[in-house]
Amino acid sequence: MADAITVSVLGTGIMGAAMARNLARAGHRVRVWNRTRAKAEPLAADGAYVAGTPADAVEGADVVVTVLYDGAATLDAMRQAAPSLRPGAAWAQSTTAGIEALGELSAFAREHGLVFFDAPVLGTRQPAEAGQLVVLAAGPAGSRDAVAPVFDAVGSRTVWTGEDGAEASATRLKLVINSWVLTVTHGTAEALALAKGLGVDPQGLLDAVEGGPLDMGYLRAKAALILGGDLSSPSFAVATAEKDARLIVQAGEGAGVRLDVAAAGAERFRRAGAQGHGGDDMAASYYASFDDDAQAR
Repeated sequence: MADAITVSVLGTGIMGAAMARNLARAGHRVRVWNRTRAKAEPLAADGAYVAGTPADAVEGADVVVTVLYDGAATLDAMRQAAPSLRPGAAWAQSTTAGIEALGELSAFAREHGLVFFDAPVLGTRQPAEAGQLVVLAAGPAGSRDAVAPVFDAVGSRTVWTGEDGAEASATRLKLVINSWVLTVTHGTAEALALAKGLGVDPQGLLDAVEGGPLDMGYLRAKAALILGGDLSSPSFAVATAEKDARLIVQAGEGAGVRLDVAAAGAERFRRAGAQGHGGDDMAASYYASFDDDAQAR
């Protein structure tokens, strides 16, 4: 295609792999890297070049997209990539890294002459695979055409929040949204746990709220996972949800806002992870209500 660009995707977990696949399907030249190479190798079948190092992955890239675990992992990967970064290239930073880390990442971009976009995405596995993410983005208006082909390939729409990625306006919005997502997840988990403890048929909850203001698709999606008993194919993993919950609490503290529910939620995720559910869908918060999994079933 005439407007094909070279895109480097660093991080090919649930979100990164889906984004890279959709970029390749859109006709772009895609170069990928993941710390665990086996997670990146399946993308070769979609036409992506699987690199052995971050520096190899960003060779000749017009746009670099980072979709890693946290800010520290992102900064480490970009430092490794530094020898091959092209000054003037765009960097779409899509890791949920938190406000504090955005300062370090944007400083790195300035040092290396990169055009920095704060660009976290809203969505989980299914919308990512369908190319229907919502991209929350902040970056210079004059350079947005450079990243538009990337955002168009991975998302259904882009919500622009500002013109300076260093101000982290997109990340701030992402943390606010995630605080709601995690709250609804825990609410569903605890309601079903209480139903289990009280001997109430959980379907009674779903039937009672059906069609009313308390009903929502997210309640039903997470309830179906919990009641189905198989959370091993996560759309959003417990370990990652705990990380995000702690970033939300940290952001609140920095703004002088107490987030008691978010703090308690982070502890629920920690407890579920300690029970062996760290790699399961975050609906496994359900298990944190019990001393062992046997009670939960």
